[in-house]
Amino acid sequence: MHYLTISFTHKNSTLEIREKLAYPDNESLNGCLTKLTSSDVVNESMLLSTCNRMEIFCSCSNVLSATEHIFKMLHTRSQIPIDELEGRADIYEDQGAIHHLFAVTSSLDSMVVGETQIVGQLKEAYSFAIEHNYCGKKVTRAIEYALKCAAEVRNITDISSKPVSVASVAISKAKQEIGNIDSKKALVIGAGEMSVIIVKHLQKNGLQPVLTNRTHKKALDLADELECEVLEFEKLSSAINEYELIFTSTGAYEPIIQNSMVEDCNFQRYWFDIAVPRDIEDISNKKISIFRVDDLKSIIETNINMREDEARAAFAVTGRYTMQFFEYIKSLSIEPLIKELYVKALKDAQAESSRAIKNGYIPREYEEQVNKLANQSIKRFLHDISTQLRKNTKQNDTQSISEAFNFLLGE
Repeated sequence: MHYLTISFTHKNSTLEIREKLAYPDNESLNGCLTKLTSSDVVNESMLLSTCNRMEIFCSCSNVLSATEHIFKMLHTRSQIPIDELEGRADIYEDQGAIHHLFAVTSSLDSMVVGETQIVGQLKEAYSFAIEHNYCGKKVTRAIEYALKCAAEVRNITDISSKPVSVASVAISKAKQEIGNIDSKKALVIGAGEMSVIIVKHLQKNGLQPVLTNRTHKKALDLADELECEVLEFEKLSSAINEYELIFTSTGAYEPIIQNSMVEDCNFQRYWFDIAVPRDIEDISNKKISIFRVDDLKSIIETNINMREDEARAAFAVTGRYTMQFFEYIKSLSIEPLIKELYVKALKDAQAESSRAIKNGYIPREYEEQVNKLANQSIKRFLHDISTQLRKNTKQNDTQSISEAFNFLLGE
């Protein structure tokens, strides 16, 4: 069994590429995971799709065949040539795949190092995969360790002491461009976690943002929680010409703000598109400045430099957890053999005690005590042996130990 990750992120792919590879809703995600696990070599899988990354994490019996299967599937969906996909993707296998998973969960591979959203996004991706039977014990073990690793990174470093996200960076960019934003009219489009963060940051900066979403009830419920106004989504085409600030993060496949909707206004507008695929078409208008996810890198790079020392300490944690994880995996492979040794020994002991009783060497009324004595003797004898076996699986080739073990058992 092998672990495999194929990763497209802000580091190796443009926004245009990432939006073609995005899986923005459960229906498309379900279709992807169905195709993934249709391969004989892929036994468990999950998919993480955010504004900055699209990653497939799976367990497989053959890395090369699984990789070919995944690239063919992504090519069919995106129509991006396979050789380009292969050239862009970061491919991690086994120890590399696990270390990368731990780094991603700990927010060390994020565009904004230390951002807190990634853990929730990973949990959602895993929950979807487990609920729909796309993954089981193998992926679950990795995710459980990844979450423990991320928790320790947060506990022993200050990397997340001042929570930052792409959404908060977008607000910072707005302030950088405009200066004082508290007098501006702001519209937030979408009702996901990103939109919640944007609304809260705008309110902290003295604005009273208006929220809109395609599903009106969801917008109303969220607005009630955030104490902000709601705009009917049907009025979006006219509303975009009334607001100086627009922040949008939806799961739409096509742009919801199109060039044909734009009217000339006598004020400058600043639009922040944090969605992948993009929510805003390319618009040529001197009084409209459009900022997309990849345009926020200057602020983000400053954030990375500020957290460099913390990141180094955090990577030490992920390295240690990766080693511990594979020690744990090795121990799992030896446990069935140890159990089999105990079962075989107990079975032989019971057979001998039954023969002794049958031949009259031991009175039948002592059968229970004899069996108990035999069981305790076997456990005492095998205790040191099993302890040494567990210890050696951490230091040596488990496969060789297993083969020797099976030979001794006559299997």
